[in-house]
This record gives sequence, C-alpha cells and structure tokens, in this order.
Amino acid sequence: MQSTAFTFSPSPSLSLVKQRRLITNPTTYSLPSRFDPIRAFSSPKRHDLDSNNVVFPRRSWSLSSDSNSSLSRPWNPLPPLVSQSKMERFEVKATAVPETAGEGEEKSSLIRTLELGLLFGLWYIFNIYFNIYNKQVLKVFPNPVTVTAVQFAVGTVLVIFMWTFNLYKKPEISGAQLAMILPLAVVHTLGNLFTNMSLGKVAVSFTHTIKAMEPFFSVVLSAMFLGELPTLWVVGSLLPIVGGVALASVTEASFNWAGFWSAMASNLSNQSRNVLSKKVMIKKEESMDNITLFSIITIMSFILLAPVTLFMEGVKFTPLYLQSAGLNVKQVYIRSLLAALSFHAYQQVSYMILQRVSPVTHSVGNCVKRVVVIVSSVLFFKTPVSAINSMGTGIALAGVFLYSRVKRIKPKPKTA
Repeated sequence: MQSTAFTFSPSPSLSLVKQRRLITNPTTYSLPSRFDPIRAFSSPKRHDLDSNNVVFPRRSWSLSSDSNSSLSRPWNPLPPLVSQSKMERFEVKATAVPETAGEGEEKSSLIRTLELGLLFGLWYIFNIYFNIYNKQVLKVFPNPVTVTAVQFAVGTVLVIFMWTFNLYKKPEISGAQLAMILPLAVVHTLGNLFTNMSLGKVAVSFTHTIKAMEPFFSVVLSAMFLGELPTLWVVGSLLPIVGGVALASVTEASFNWAGFWSAMASNLSNQSRNVLSKKVMIKKEESMDNITLFSIITIMSFILLAPVTLFMEGVKFTPLYLQSAGLNVKQVYIRSLLAALSFHAYQQVSYMILQRVSPVTHSVGNCVKRVVVIVSSVLFFKTPVSAINSMGTGIALAGVFLYSRVKRIKPKPKTA
C-alpha cells in the first residue's frame, strides 16, 4: 500500500492570525510599551533573538517525506526587533556627520587661506604700480606737493563714492573723534608728502632701502613717548638695519641729500602716526574699523594739503600749464590717475590684511613687499646697482625681517 506523505505549511493569512495571537498572548512574548531602537542598539543588554531573555512561542515543525530535510528550521512568526540593514544604515549615518563637518571646516580654512593669499598679492601688485607710475610722473612733473594733493583728491572721491552708493557703511563721526583723528591725519599727510619728495630726487629702490629704517624710528619713538623699552633681541636686530642702509647709501649711484633726508622724514612721520594711534586712544564704544579710519584720514589729508599746495606750488596741474611745459597732457593725467588709484587701493588692502592677521605677520608681509618693490623697480627702470649696494640692501632687509620675528619675544616680568 502506497503511503502518502504531506507537508503542512500555514498559509499567509493563517500565519498572520497566529502572529497576532502570539503577540497578544501574555505568556509568550510582549513588546515593551515604548520601543527605542537606539537604546536597544546601544545597550549592552539588548534583546537579540538568540538571547535567553526572550521567550519564543511554541515551535511548529513541518512534516516532509524528504529524508534529507526531516527536521526543518523553527518557524518564528515575530519580526526581528531591529533588522540588520537598519542597524547598518544607522551606523553609517552616525559616522557620516563628523566627516562632513570636518570636510566643511577644511574647505572653509582653505578658502580663508586663498583669500589671504589673494590680498597679499594685490597688496604687492598695487604697490609696484604705484611706485612705477608715481616715479614716471615725478620725473616729468617735479612738483611733489601737487602730486600728493592729487592722490588725496582721488582717494577722497573714491571714499565719497563708496559711502554714497553704500559700498561701505558711512560712519557717524562726532566732533571729539575728529579732534582725535586730526593728529593722525597730519602725520599721514607729511609721511606721504616726504615719500613723494624722495621719489622725485632718488631712485625708487634707494627710497625704499632708506624706508627700511622704519623699525629704528618705531623703537626710538616708542621708548621716548610710550615708555616701551626694547629688548636686547630688538636692539640686536636694529644693527643690521642701520648698517645695511648706511652701506647702501654710500654706494648708491643716485644718492642725493634731499632725497635721503626726505625718506628719513617719511620714516619719522609714519612711525609718529603709529605712536599717536597708541597714545591718543579713542574710547571703546566710539571705536571704528581700520578702513573707516583710513577713509576719514584720506579726506582730512586732502583738506589739509589743498591750501598748502596752492601756497607752495600754485595751480600747475592744468592742461594749459602742462602744455606750456612741453608735456603730454593725456599721458601725465592717465599716469597720475593710475598712481592715485594704486595708492588708495594698496592702502585699503593693507588695512584689510591687518584685520585678518596679527601685526607681526603684517610687518613680515610689509618686509617682503619692500623686497618685491625694490627688485621690480630696479628691473623696470634698469637702475644701475653695484654688488656692494645690493649687499647693503640685502643686509638691511634681513634686519627688518629679523626685527619682525624678535618682536614676538616679550621680556620676562621682573620678580620681587
């Protein structure tokens, strides 16, 4: 008699009914009132299906005539508490957030570095163009007071343009603030006037070699008026500066006493401005940013220098006067305008850099800028430079760089 083998496998609907019954059966298994998958995943005593803490329902075995599968796997009607795929997705999302944040920080840091590098490049380029165009104008039009007044006039127009069209916020200035800024405007005017006087008398490279003496005047004036005594490191860094400038001056082909003393007076004026900015402090609640301060100083410098120009040199920048002097009016005007725009642009960029870096880093960048200007002017104007002159200039600039580094070293406080 042939035996009939059959397999009992529950239908989907029957399985669903059994599943609901088993879930509602309190003696078999009951889910917690509020299930938290994160807590179940992170807890050291989570409820896994293979754990002894879980009570499984009665096993149901399927019957089969197949001898190789006489015993099948147990049938579990309950779904797993947390599926493996969900656990893996949870882990990926949890680790992806800090990686993305780290990449964002690296990108923002890279962007800031690129912006700072671009600003330094513009600072150097504008300074090169200012010195070249300014020297070309002063060669054919030796009136440094008028040239300086024109540069302040162009800067004043640019400042008013920015404030009028809200390219930069127009400040509200009180009378007390103007009184405090006035001494800064006076020495700023003198510093640029003496620089142009020196550029009109000697080579651009020699003027900037002499202007490398600025740290020397800064130390002397700070000690005299602020009581800031220099450290031995600072004093030691001044020796190569003074020695290098002296060596370069002795061997300079275009040496001129008027140009030499004008550059020295420019150093004195510019460093007096720095000392005054520390001495005459504006109240904290009335403080302003560097670009606004420079804009106000530019306007005040033009107002101060305009009557002095009329008194000393008269009105000599008219087309009629330039034509009578045998000059190309269009060429003089274009070069004067480009020099003035470059002057105002490099000053603005310099203050923008100062807002982003420390004063020591800014002084290092200023030292590099002086090297770039000297080299570019020598190449452009084909200035004859001897080996000893180059050595003196190099020693002076190396001293300036050393000075900017040792300024970080602060004296140890005296112990009682």
